[in-house]
Amino acid sequence: MPERSKEAGTGSKDSRSGLIAGRFGEFPARWGQGLQDQFTRITRSPFGPSEEEVRANLAGEASADAALALHDAELALYDEPRPSIPRDLTAAAFFDVDNTMVQGASIVHFARGLAARKYFKTSDLVDIAWKQVKFRVTGKENSADMSSGKERALEFIAGRPTAELAALGEEIYDEIIADKIWPGTRALAQMHLDAGQQVWLVTATPVELAQVIAKRLGLTGALGTVAESHDGVFTGRLVGDILHGLGKAHAVRTLAIREGLNLKRCTAYSDSHNDVPMLSLVGTAVAINPDADLREVAKNRGWEIRDFRTGRKAAKVGVPTALALGAAGGAAAAVISRKREARAS
Repeated sequence: MPERSKEAGTGSKDSRSGLIAGRFGEFPARWGQGLQDQFTRITRSPFGPSEEEVRANLAGEASADAALALHDAELALYDEPRPSIPRDLTAAAFFDVDNTMVQGASIVHFARGLAARKYFKTSDLVDIAWKQVKFRVTGKENSADMSSGKERALEFIAGRPTAELAALGEEIYDEIIADKIWPGTRALAQMHLDAGQQVWLVTATPVELAQVIAKRLGLTGALGTVAESHDGVFTGRLVGDILHGLGKAHAVRTLAIREGLNLKRCTAYSDSHNDVPMLSLVGTAVAINPDADLREVAKNRGWEIRDFRTGRKAAKVGVPTALALGAAGGAAAAVISRKREARAS
């Protein structure tokens, strides 16, 4: 992985500037002190981004920061160099989690594990599951459901150590989620890993839980929703908003800049039309187990479609060999790079 500057990887947001993307361009902002005042100033501009766009951008920025910090912490645990294949330094794959990598909603699976441990009532689990069902059936977010769900989740973690959430995630992954990984999607992720590419999960699930899934699958890391914490304890507030839609796209874009990735050489996978902003960022977009709206978008744009929900062979739209060519190209680039380095030395 290319070396990042300390400012990009670990610097305090109080000392860094960034850009808020809107419909009519980008607006400068300084992370940290006075951020709410900047929100007000930017959103008042008739040509500036909406408050939703501002929060999505902030969520994406925070997610990239957290993902890289967690990834670096994982690497620091290894005393000896890990066996590796030639790396393709400019390409990566980004996978949505719910119904793309994992069958069902990861947050519902996590809630099941919490209910079994008496963290909350079974009736709360039913409510969470019902809201997920409504979202999956309609394909649309209910603002009231989103708001109440976010508030209840933040109430649950407020005052709890961040390490506790990660530990619970490890246990619940082994008990419930491990058996719900789509083998077909897992194989696609492995294809990118074998080509020497980074593979990241991108999800609205809390980043601590998303990182557990990524770690268990042997992936590079995870971009997820970031809950604010102080001295290792959750405050009960989010950084920006839930990582969703535009937030996912901004997280991927931010991480690509930090890691020196060429988005035209990257691939993204998702089941939901809500992830079209992320899918549209990369050179190769793939619809996995797509909802009706995403299937239609994929057909119109010539994106590949793969459906692992039935026994039939994957449906392919557009160029059927796009994935294989992308992986082969990445591997070839890595080998050529290694030969050049050998000649130079």
